[in-house]
Parts: sequence; structure tokens; C-alpha cells
Amino acid sequence: MENATQPSCYYCEFRPDRTFCDMSPEALQTMDGFKSLAIHPKGSVLFSEGRPSRGIFVLCDGRAKLSICSETGKRLMLCIAGPGEVLGLGAVVSGTPYEISAELLDTSQVMFMRRKDLLKFVREHRELGVRLVQMLSQDLHAAYERVRSIGLARTRRARAAHAND
Repeated sequence: MENATQPSCYYCEFRPDRTFCDMSPEALQTMDGFKSLAIHPKGSVLFSEGRPSRGIFVLCDGRAKLSICSETGKRLMLCIAGPGEVLGLGAVVSGTPYEISAELLDTSQVMFMRRKDLLKFVREHRELGVRLVQMLSQDLHAAYERVRSIGLARTRRARAAHAND
């Protein structure tokens, strides 16, 4: 892991298109004081399911595979996260262990914010709190869609199996 070359998110050309990153110059300056940016090699695990949540990770570039362990011990891929996505947010906000694991699929620049710094930052910059609620809501709706598609697939298989009997 090496330090990233861009010291401030203010100069990022992608910032206006990313929900978490598009903040006021004052908020960005405050965030620059406590965030850390690093380049992680492909295959790095940002966090693991069941481990204490230390903070959030924001993918500046690259992709991460998000997965969960089944009851039988098999890893199930949930989705691929891309640039601009915030990882670990639900666990950090709730103060619970990470619910999933995140492994980088590419060499990636990643921003990290410790839990206590993030929560203090949200108290000082309340507009960010609304964005975090929106992100958590989007995560919840995506989870509903995954469950719906899995349930529908099982229902179709069951109907097909009965049709063949």
C-alpha cells in the first residue's frame, strides 16, 4: 500500500458526480484534515465480515467485490462496487461489525475515514447526514431487489420441478 498522490478531494475531477464527495469547499477542507488516501494493490481486503467496523472506505477508482459467507461456509458474491461508492457505511453508522467483506479487484485509490471522525464530521456538516441516509436507503433497496430476484428464481425452479413430475 502506498500513499496517494492527490492530497485533496477538492481537485478531483469526478467529485461533482459522486454523492458522497460533492461537498462544500469548507467541508472538503475539514475532511482533508482527517481522511487518509492510499493506493491498495489488487486482491487487498479492505474489511472482512464479522470484524469490528473501524471506518468507511470510499473507492476513488477501481472496483471491489462485496461478498458474504453462507451458512455452509461458501462465499457468495453480492455485487461489484465501483468508483465513488462508500463501503462499510451501514456497519459504521450502526456501530456493529462489518456485515460483508470487500476485496479489491483492481489496484485502487481508496479513501478511509475512521468511525469517530466520520460521526463528528456529520455532526458538524449536517448536509452530509442526509446524503448518508440516502446511501443507506439505496443499499436497503438494492438488498430488497436481490432477495426478490433470489426468491423469484427459487419459485420458478420449484414450479419447473413440479411441472416435470
